[in-house]
Amino acid sequence: MAVARIYQRPKNAMQSGRARTDRWVVEFEQTERQEPDPLTGWAGHGNTAAQVRMLFPTLEAAQAYCDREGHSYHVVPAPERKLKLQAYADNFR
Repeated sequence: MAVARIYQRPKNAMQSGRARTDRWVVEFEQTERQEPDPLTGWAGHGNTAAQVRMLFPTLEAAQAYCDREGHSYHVVPAPERKLKLQAYADNFR
């Protein structure tokens, strides 16, 4: 069976909003090395499970899916939010 990675998407660095960061993602890890195609030069491999990405509303739902389908998995903890508190007066120091 495939090894799955369960993680929570971080906030997009290009935007200030936190849309879709509450969902949990299940991705399958690659099991074979990518080979360049001799004709086009594009990288590819025969494992199509590595192209699958599924979204779940909770961590428990993602874990239940992996348990039900017989996939082994590991959970990557969500990155800790770092708040950089600034005051307008700091611009004039």
